[in-house]
Amino acid sequence: MFDFFRHHMKFFMWLLFILIIPSFVLFGIEGYTRFNENARVVATVDGHNITQQQWDQAHHQQVDRITSANPSVDVSLLDTPQMRRITLEQMLRERVMAVAAQKMRLVTTDKRLARQLREDPFIASLRSADGQLDMARYREVLARQGMTPEMFENSVRADLSARQVLAGVTQSGFALPAQVAPVMDAFLEQRQVQILSLPASGYAKQFQPTDAELQTFYDSHLSDYQAPEAVDIEFVVLDADAMKKQASISDDDLKAYYDNNQATLGSPEERRASHILVAADKSAPAAEREKAKAEAEKLLDEVRKNPAVFAEVAKRASQDDASAAHGGDLGFFRKDRGIEPAIAEAAFALAHKGDISGVVESDYGYHIVHLTDLKPADVPAFDKVKDQLKEQLLAEQAQKLAAEHGEAFRNDVYEQPDSLQPVAEKLKLNIQTATNVTRTVQPDAIVKPLANAKFLSALFAPDSLERKNNTEAIEFAPGQLVAGRVVKHTPAHPRPFDEVKTAVRERLIAERAAEAARKEGTEKLAAWKAKPEEAKGLPAAITLSREETHDLPAAVVEGVLRADASALPAFIGVDLGEQGYTLARIEKIVPRSETKTEVAQQMRQQYDIAWGAAEALAYYELLKQRFKARILVEEPKSAASEEAGR
Repeated sequence: MFDFFRHHMKFFMWLLFILIIPSFVLFGIEGYTRFNENARVVATVDGHNITQQQWDQAHHQQVDRITSANPSVDVSLLDTPQMRRITLEQMLRERVMAVAAQKMRLVTTDKRLARQLREDPFIASLRSADGQLDMARYREVLARQGMTPEMFENSVRADLSARQVLAGVTQSGFALPAQVAPVMDAFLEQRQVQILSLPASGYAKQFQPTDAELQTFYDSHLSDYQAPEAVDIEFVVLDADAMKKQASISDDDLKAYYDNNQATLGSPEERRASHILVAADKSAPAAEREKAKAEAEKLLDEVRKNPAVFAEVAKRASQDDASAAHGGDLGFFRKDRGIEPAIAEAAFALAHKGDISGVVESDYGYHIVHLTDLKPADVPAFDKVKDQLKEQLLAEQAQKLAAEHGEAFRNDVYEQPDSLQPVAEKLKLNIQTATNVTRTVQPDAIVKPLANAKFLSALFAPDSLERKNNTEAIEFAPGQLVAGRVVKHTPAHPRPFDEVKTAVRERLIAERAAEAARKEGTEKLAAWKAKPEEAKGLPAAITLSREETHDLPAAVVEGVLRADASALPAFIGVDLGEQGYTLARIEKIVPRSETKTEVAQQMRQQYDIAWGAAEALAYYELLKQRFKARILVEEPKSAASEEAGR
């Protein structure tokens, strides 16, 4: 049943636009009217226009978001009339939802907005290890999309408000058992069937095309044997690696860093202590706290006279029940964590194992602290970590240099578009080269920028091919910029016949073999339908269902299960193209077996989701009518229609 997903990738590119990409509600309803009202109007909702300019900008942002998240995606699949139409439909949908939210007075609280921002993967990616948001990076990324942090946060707030419009419908949708049962019956139906496969490979030996036939086939299919358009390029990369040779650090600076960061370079000192607590809450009256302090001083005199009885006194008199049972033992702890700060300060102030502190005040009362053990700090010698520290600090410095030079890099490749030499000399970067670069993204490319769809798209843009100008600076990975320039362009052209002769032979034989299998299959099918009793010598019957496919092609499984079984036996034929042809004799319908409880529950949940989605879609269509939402531009032809037209 999952073959559908594998064979409909273009459908999922559509889903990528509709379901994954953030909404277009960037400025609220009023924001859409700030632009030129005289511009071409492509859609309208409740008297507010969506202009061509807004549509173009939104689609550009969509493509940027997708390519940033998926650098290997083919940009040409995203920038088609069909995908642009999807962008416009999404804009219309978001506008309808925003208008509905406004008229229904649906709002998003600051608390809900804050939670959403905390959970946003985009923002999470900009947080450091300690959870702090890199505000400079945050502003930079948003600026590239034409937004400030305030605009982005307003867009998220508007989106959350708009979601409430459909939430009641989608979250309350459910189907009755009587509605689910027929669907499950149809989906889980089983049929007893005999299958005869006629693989094309079984006919291949019948065909030995001559060189003349191969040449004729090649000449009539030149478009299938094209060498792709390619370019030779030069490019420069600005990243931490490129800046390493400019980074430097002295031995004195290394030693200073070592001295100031010893706590993070090794294991800090730990101490073990016991304590006796006389409880007195910080909010207790002064007299009560003074009484507790006097009691603590009395106990202090007792344990100082005979330190060996500290554990015994703690068990008898300490009001910290958890530690009292263990003679007041608190275990090992560090000075900056793992213990009440007042206790830690007292314990680390004691000079020797066995020492006892004075009375120590805390928010919980009064303590007597007994140092019972200690583990000295274990910091590696400077010489042992010197090289590692140097590498770490040089890498940090190089990363900082790359970030500092980013703006200059972008400006220089734009302001001096006919050469990369100036920016390379200014920032001391190497000009690199690559030959025979095609439009196809290579995810495993050794030259990492060539695995970035946006960079490849820029190389093949008219400005690059026709005028040989630099591309813009493109971030092909976090913190890594590239700019390129085409030095040679080779248009797509037919590969020489001799180069592809073997492939031509294989394809021609495959087509003829598939045609032979198709011919025999259709003849058998016609004969069996005319005289069912002549369908002899078939393999043993199998029980076929969408769950138990016996590894048959999806087209065969669906063909069998969709066939008219009102009169049995029934016969069908399935053309599998170059794979061959398959015949099926359907003997009987087998009642579906009892579905496992958990499977039935999953199907019920999926049906409920689908039902809710259908109701939400119906409600959306109603809202479109209510707010007079219309797209004013003609819908583009499908890719299949365009191909057929050619």
